[in-house]
Amino acid sequence: MTDHAARPVRTVGMLGGGQLGRMMALAGARLGLRCVVLCPDPDSPAFEVAAGHIVAPYEDEAALADLADRVDVVTYEFENVPAATAAFLAARLPVRPGPRSLEVSQDRLAEKTFLAGLGIPTAPFRAVDTLADLQNGLAELGYPAVLKTRRFGYDGKGQAKIGTPGDVVAAFEAMKGAPAILEGWVPFSREISVLTARGLDGRLVTYDVPENEHRQHILKFSRVPSGLAPETEAQARRIGEAVATALEHVGVLAVELFLVETAEGERLVANEIAPRVHNSGHWTESACLVSQFEAHMRAVAGLPLAAPVRHSDVEMENLIGDDARDPERYLGEAGASLHLYGKTEIRPGRKMGHVNRIRPRPRPIG
Repeated sequence: MTDHAARPVRTVGMLGGGQLGRMMALAGARLGLRCVVLCPDPDSPAFEVAAGHIVAPYEDEAALADLADRVDVVTYEFENVPAATAAFLAARLPVRPGPRSLEVSQDRLAEKTFLAGLGIPTAPFRAVDTLADLQNGLAELGYPAVLKTRRFGYDGKGQAKIGTPGDVVAAFEAMKGAPAILEGWVPFSREISVLTARGLDGRLVTYDVPENEHRQHILKFSRVPSGLAPETEAQARRIGEAVATALEHVGVLAVELFLVETAEGERLVANEIAPRVHNSGHWTESACLVSQFEAHMRAVAGLPLAAPVRHSDVEMENLIGDDARDPERYLGEAGASLHLYGKTEIRPGRKMGHVNRIRPRPRPIG
């Protein structure tokens, strides 16, 4: 849908009230932008720092109309915004990023097809709707492989590794009848991501590429610099910028990438697109002059983007579950910056906060 006529943005509507929305609202406040957050959870972390909030389901049209009346533009902190919600709002005011970014990223089959159409390498993939589809796909792709739901998977949920023929039926049943995609196994050595911001004017800025370390399918550490070969980092930047441009995306997006080492050198394989700020970019809060959150709010408000200058080397650590039971221990740590999300209940696997550990970048010699 064509974006609405430009008008000054003073208030941003936010769909989703989790930690990403919280950090975007905080970043927007520094720019003089007010946020009104709509989320069905009355204990949403973003409510604590927003100028206003609405507790309602995303399908509640009366609540959506109320949001549209109170804000100048709408953005979102998660990609599973219902299509009807996005369409309802887009008929009334700008929604940034636009529907195309949601359409592609909400469905893994559409996402892989889109990436392949741009010439970006992905794992080989096949659509799976029946057990026969899965068996035929495995005959073509071989073992091991990964079966994933096409929609609503995150942090390792909605997927099953298939190592042998004996795993096939259980993996198919684990999808519970949902449309799925079979992906061939990628023998990666490292996981990285690229975060690109695109403005209303089409300007692109891309952050330094972090290396990511996962524990039990949940991101635990992101580190910058990543130690990638310069050409590999340049390739990652090109991928992020190609995706943002093709989607006509407005805001920040992340592309998760696998690094594969071959006899011919390093090769990148795209895993997933996140059409929003991303956990692997939390380090930008402490190590950059303009964080990913501020870059996103600038973009959706039609404000100029800035070069993502990184002043420090950094390691971001997610505080997951019990990691957050004694947050005070991080407060006296030299070079550490603690961000707690305000979640009242600690649960296994729940992201409760993060710590950024920075150290000055070494000065070039000469």
